[in-house]
Amino acid sequence: MSKSFVSCAEYKYYLEAGSTLTTLLLARFLDVIKPVLAFVPEVQKPTKDIQPRDKLLWTAIPLFGIMSSSSADPLYWMRVILASNRGTLMELGISPIVTSSMIMQLLAGAKLIEVNQNSEEDQEIFNGAQKLFGIIMTVGQAVVYVMSGMYGEPSSLGAGICLLIVIQLVVAGIIVLLLDELLQKGYGVASGISLFIATNICETIIWKALSPTTINAGNGTEFEGALIALFHLLATRSDKVRALRQAFYRSHLPNISNLLATILVFCVVIYFQGFKVVVNLKHKTGATQEYPIKLFYTSNIPIILQSALVSNLFFLSQMLHNKFSNNFIIRLLGTWEVSEYTRGQSIPVGGLCYYLSPPASWEQITADPLHMFLYIVFMLGTCALFSRLWIDVSGSSTGDVADRLTKQGFHVHGWRPERTKERLRWHITTAAAFGGLCIGALSVFADFIGAIGSGTGILLAVSIIDQMFESLGGEKDKRKKAKSVKE
Repeated sequence: MSKSFVSCAEYKYYLEAGSTLTTLLLARFLDVIKPVLAFVPEVQKPTKDIQPRDKLLWTAIPLFGIMSSSSADPLYWMRVILASNRGTLMELGISPIVTSSMIMQLLAGAKLIEVNQNSEEDQEIFNGAQKLFGIIMTVGQAVVYVMSGMYGEPSSLGAGICLLIVIQLVVAGIIVLLLDELLQKGYGVASGISLFIATNICETIIWKALSPTTINAGNGTEFEGALIALFHLLATRSDKVRALRQAFYRSHLPNISNLLATILVFCVVIYFQGFKVVVNLKHKTGATQEYPIKLFYTSNIPIILQSALVSNLFFLSQMLHNKFSNNFIIRLLGTWEVSEYTRGQSIPVGGLCYYLSPPASWEQITADPLHMFLYIVFMLGTCALFSRLWIDVSGSSTGDVADRLTKQGFHVHGWRPERTKERLRWHITTAAAFGGLCIGALSVFADFIGAIGSGTGILLAVSIIDQMFESLGGEKDKRKKAKSVKE
């Protein structure tokens, strides 16, 4: 009996010791990574208060170098959320930043990495670790891009050319990381990630509205830009009514209807951005404060995650179809064909990927209503699900918010302090799930009416621009309060 008892005790001791050791190793991750961060390039914090006009000047710096690229490529479906362009220094875009940031946030949210959110030193080390992993991923992605043959067969390019391409991509990627940090340190407005995405999307919209490129698709020479094509068709065609009809409804190039649909979606999204519920809080000292909970509680995260999921699935399906086009399982995943109106870019015409992609026109909707139904269900379901799951891993769940408010001495006005979490749960969980559902619905609406830049792109651009204006408005309010206090 005693031998059995000692054995159980020893087992329990070693189990607890192993658990404690594992916890210490995970908790000390930031301390382990700290010495390495001394070799990582860093942007110094501003030594003085940055004026709003100076922030806008710094914010404009990352815009340089983003160039248009109309050539087809296997990463076509990922370009919107990565703010990248093929064949330029922005080839990698913000992929290393986003990937490293999301991995670190998920590890911290799942408590696999111990980060004290109230410690400035821990925050600095955590951000430095994100940047370090971003640099590592930049090097890795640059090597993979070159060795996979995206710029030609490595054997024909030669070792010197391959090395030169890798160096260019790595240096450009590090510059993007530093530009993002430059804005995060307070020199600019919003973040570099948001700015690159918004710039890329807005560039696409402006290019398709004002592009001077001429194309002959069987109806004579036409301009690619919708506005330029309108004036050109009216000036060169004798039948003005037919010219107007072609300018508004041409299917092979951007048209005026697409442009008007884009403006409409911008207005609708801005309108929805203002929806919020205000929860009245009371401090233990008796002071009251408002806590707004927006309809888009998780901002643009649901559409980014959904777009990343679909983009990676499309990329995998397209690569497999190119290699094994006759395989039955591969064809179930997706069948791809080159469209004459997409400049050689492959589009899904069958399989799972076809039903997860938006219908290209109203003719397709009427011809295949099942495609429309499945696409709507998928978009609404995934956006709502991702929005609901994201609050649990990002530290913005009901429990996290209630704990922060309680530590600050606040509780919901008119309710006992211990019921703060219960009162916030209904508002936050509803805003997360229903807000994600609305984001998916807006994206579907934009796709169906033919908005330029896709529904996903417009949602990202509008939400990012709205956040920038809110940030500028907050800066102005702070300056007014500080000025009134001094006076």
